[in-house]
Amino acid sequence: MLDLVSDARAGNGSAFAELYRRFFRMVHAVLLSRVAVSDVDDLVQEVFLQAWRQLTSLRDSAAFGGWLRQIAIRQVADHFRRQHSTEGLHSDAASSSTDEKAWLLLMEIRRLPEAYRDTLVLRFVEGLTGPEIAALTGLTPDSVRVNLHRGTKMLRARLKGAAH
Repeated sequence: MLDLVSDARAGNGSAFAELYRRFFRMVHAVLLSRVAVSDVDDLVQEVFLQAWRQLTSLRDSAAFGGWLRQIAIRQVADHFRRQHSTEGLHSDAASSSTDEKAWLLLMEIRRLPEAYRDTLVLRFVEGLTGPEIAALTGLTPDSVRVNLHRGTKMLRARLKGAAH
């Protein structure tokens, strides 16, 4: 992966396209855990466009995943500043019972501490494994495992409380 980052830094569009392919799900999950579903696709494109423009500022190619995650988080903040409110979080409409359940689950994930949101969305929405999450986010496999365990436990407690 270091070669891909180096090649992309040198202006190789194909290398950056491969980085996009590899990191799309991570960026998508970061955004999905924070903004309205209807805004995610546009913001994913903004994140990668900003990453392409700023790639030469990345000092350590091995830190690409964490660096990209930070760009996504800053993009969320910029998005909400542009909207002047967070009302967009609740603007998604569920059209079926399955959609409604998925939406309610996502809303509960969004209420968890930030440390757990991304790993839970990467695992349960994007379908990534613990080692894949670690590789994309720069977290250690042990940290991912702990975040998934604690986040799932908190999510279950919230869902159990919501059912009563």
